[in-house]
Amino acid sequence: MALVEIYCSMLCPYCYTAKKLLDKKGVDYEETDVLMKPGKRAEMVERAGGKTSVPQIFISGMHIGGAQELQALDDAGKLDGLLAGP
Repeated sequence: MALVEIYCSMLCPYCYTAKKLLDKKGVDYEETDVLMKPGKRAEMVERAGGKTSVPQIFISGMHIGGAQELQALDDAGKLDGLLAGP
């Protein structure tokens, strides 16, 4: 199974949506709340190519984007393959 990382905040409805989809798929993920760990926001922005909004999602180190991009991958039938890992 691929390593899934999600930078989020507890007040973000898009974060909730992304985590709900991952939970539905039975995927474990590493969650980093950028409000509780402010230094992690800079890390997220760097890894996400300058994107500052949450969530920012990475699968096996590859930047996926936010909740909408995650949903689009699922709708296109590509998410399960990414989650399965190499």
